[in-house]
Amino acid sequence: MQMELESIMRRLCDDLDHYLEDTYGDHYPLHPNRPARGKAASVAYDGLFSTGTQFTLGYGSDLGRGYLVSVEIRTLSRVRQEDRKAIEHAAITYLRSIIPLYFPSRHIEVKKDGNVYKLVGDFSLGTSSN
Repeated sequence: MQMELESIMRRLCDDLDHYLEDTYGDHYPLHPNRPARGKAASVAYDGLFSTGTQFTLGYGSDLGRGYLVSVEIRTLSRVRQEDRKAIEHAAITYLRSIIPLYFPSRHIEVKKDGNVYKLVGDFSLGTSSN
């Protein structure tokens, strides 16, 4: 069950990555060590964006445990603050729109937790048959 959850999370992030590449992928030059979009084994390793999630127990957070959302812009150029905000807003709006597609029977939300975004909600792995 955990591997299935991680696989769904990866597909969710890949979907987000494709959206960001389609929308903003030509706004900045790629980092010189970064392959062009579609040239790596995973969309997380090529193109202008790298997206992912990381589980956190949420100690010190009002929201508790969940998955931190990471959206990295892979360029050596200075990213303008207004572009960074627009990309962040677009990413979170899009993520909120696709969560029900990837987790149709669970209540999962994207919430701001300090200066990061976190997926919170029902990540239960089912019941044990013991």
